[in-house]
Amino acid sequence: MNLNGKKYKIGVLGAGSWGIALALVLDYNEHQVTLWEFRPDAAVQLQKTRDAKEFLPGIKLPRTIEVMNNFEESCSSKDVIVVAVPSHVVRSIGQRLNEVQFKHLPIIVNVAKGIENDTLMRMSQVLDQTVSWTNQNNIVTLSGPSHAEEVSRSIPTAIVSASANLKTAELIQQIFMNEFFRVYTNQDIIGVELGGALKNIIAIAAGICDGAGFGDNTKAALQPRGLVEIVRLGTAMGAKPITFAGLSGMGDLIVTCMSRHSRNRYVGEQIGKGRKLNDILKEMIMVAEGVKTTNSAYELSKKYNIEMPITTQAYQILFEDKDARDALKELMLRGPKEERWG
Repeated sequence: MNLNGKKYKIGVLGAGSWGIALALVLDYNEHQVTLWEFRPDAAVQLQKTRDAKEFLPGIKLPRTIEVMNNFEESCSSKDVIVVAVPSHVVRSIGQRLNEVQFKHLPIIVNVAKGIENDTLMRMSQVLDQTVSWTNQNNIVTLSGPSHAEEVSRSIPTAIVSASANLKTAELIQQIFMNEFFRVYTNQDIIGVELGGALKNIIAIAAGICDGAGFGDNTKAALQPRGLVEIVRLGTAMGAKPITFAGLSGMGDLIVTCMSRHSRNRYVGEQIGKGRKLNDILKEMIMVAEGVKTTNSAYELSKKYNIEMPITTQAYQILFEDKDARDALKELMLRGPKEERWG
């Protein structure tokens, strides 16, 4: 399916689960897709066998998707570049993009969900800063409740294409959208990016609840109160509160807190069972973005003087070895409050 009939040349940078899933969507939409894998041996293997078993068992890549390890070749003649790497790698990818000799300048689509630790920048800000030939009007962030395991199997999914430039967001909407992958547009890229990043912290907390044996009541309280924290910080950083009631806010929060596919919920669950963070991360193939984002969000809460009690307790559990039950007790025994949105 191709909504506007035009076929685009698209380079997907990153052959992890999400990069592969989006490459499959774009290939289904009849675009010319190149998938860049940074490990030479893995690129050769994936190109040869077409088997995505490392990240998406049971998924095969069609022959129409070209897999390669050459970065410049993956980018130089493309209309769209999809940056599908973990958030802590986005800066280095931006720096490499800045060195590519392009035949014409592409749109950059970010799909990483995180906040850079050192600078506390959102991903579109990192790309805007590192890639000299682009600007915020040429950068789009795709975000929403979208596990790669389901998207790769064409399970109906809805996400948001966010950009300061509505026409750019609409073009990406047309390029990606089909009968199983619905895309909405939004010009509040601050809110969309923060919603996608900050919900991972609450997902870790939800996993801790599961691992520690807390009940449905606990998780049902955690999610709306976590969303309040996201709204507080997001509003202080220039986002529109209503954005967090949508797909990239509430929608992504729900799926990440509840799904068996959620890496962040898994990390929290293992911590709730008494395991150490470093041991959990060492055995994981894929990245749980919420761990680094918890550090960033904790620093942002201090910078903006925002009360974020769940985030604070998650930070202390992850980085200060605080006991999960002690953290919950502190949350429950905080002074009486009026329930407010934000």
